[in-house]
Amino acid sequence: MKIAVVGGGSTYTPELVDGVARLTGALKVTELVLVDPDEGRLAAVGPVSARIMQAYGHPARVSWTTSLDEGVDGAGAVLLQLRVGGQAARQRDETWPLECGCVGQETTGAGGLAKALRTVPIVLDIAERARERADPGAWIIDFTNPVGIVTRALLDAGHRAVGLCNVAIGFQRLFARLLGTDPSAVRLDHAGLNHLTWERAVVVDGTDRLPELIAAHGEEIASHTGLPESVLHDVGAVPSYYLRYFWAHDAVVAEERTRPTRAEEVAAIERELLAMYADPALDHKPALLSERGGAFYSEAAVALLASLAGDTGDTQVVNVRNGGTFPFLPADAVIEVPAVIRAEGASPVLAAPLPPLMRGLVAHVSAYEELAVDAARRGGRDRVRAALLAHPLVGQLDLADGLADRLIAENRDFLPWASRG
Repeated sequence: MKIAVVGGGSTYTPELVDGVARLTGALKVTELVLVDPDEGRLAAVGPVSARIMQAYGHPARVSWTTSLDEGVDGAGAVLLQLRVGGQAARQRDETWPLECGCVGQETTGAGGLAKALRTVPIVLDIAERARERADPGAWIIDFTNPVGIVTRALLDAGHRAVGLCNVAIGFQRLFARLLGTDPSAVRLDHAGLNHLTWERAVVVDGTDRLPELIAAHGEEIASHTGLPESVLHDVGAVPSYYLRYFWAHDAVVAEERTRPTRAEEVAAIERELLAMYADPALDHKPALLSERGGAFYSEAAVALLASLAGDTGDTQVVNVRNGGTFPFLPADAVIEVPAVIRAEGASPVLAAPLPPLMRGLVAHVSAYEELAVDAARRGGRDRVRAALLAHPLVGQLDLADGLADRLIAENRDFLPWASRG
């Protein structure tokens, strides 16, 4: 199989390459091609990726190109990990909403909508090129944020796509370590939307171990959520880190106003990583890469690819159409839940009903995501404003008006419809 990685100049890429080299097993990868418009990044990331594969003795050819057509031509899988506008655009997403009293974050709130508006049209263009040039049975694996919105846009356009996030696998690894067991033995009841999920059960050998985990390790687990330990006991579940933007919004805004943005931190890490990658002696992923984010990304991506290619029928947490999984959501909504992976795609495992505390927020954000996809695909200030008004972190007329104007002004260079206006 040829795998095309669009956004292959990302500093994430050596993590993915390391996983492909270590974990592919029955998945026969013959070529890994990195596609990126940034020749400078490719010049650093491409060679170190080839050296990592060689160091493991993996026979796959590693190549890199600025040509999307060349990259996806004949590919059996296309992985998307791009960032339209780079860290500079992320920096803006994380700052200007704060001036309006709203959280500055790249995947939710006004900043998350800005990222979606920049990203969805580009991703859809890439997917159309892949439909024309990749293998007819190729899958698109989306790791590009906001994953739920991007995946929904891809599915709405008829593409063979599955969305992937590393939150679930991160919790799986944490719980396995705390329980002293192998991660493969841990099954999660992971429920919600991308970046809006809860771990409702941690099943090992048929027994839910979550209550004892919270009782014995509540403080450590809570440190991974950014919320007080009491929340775990009150809810009886472990929320993802992103719930803090909803359940502790004002405290997060106050905190964000006093410290550097995550974009600034990541940009500094990336500069160091790119300098390391340029060292011709480096043939392994450096320890600093763990600070970049995306922990266990490679394990999740390789496992999903292997299951799609091998028709394994195992269960993995992915972003997929709701169908009838959550009856309170439309069938075409995209949810993040355990799903059975077959060659024909991912089928959600029927979930236990969500309690009102979770159900209300999930329904609210899912409605926003529907409007966000519409705004990203068709443009227009009214659609942007509607999506913002629907978002639970905005939800006020005057605020939505101000944020819509600011969002468009900040992103005009990336929104053709705004430039025409």
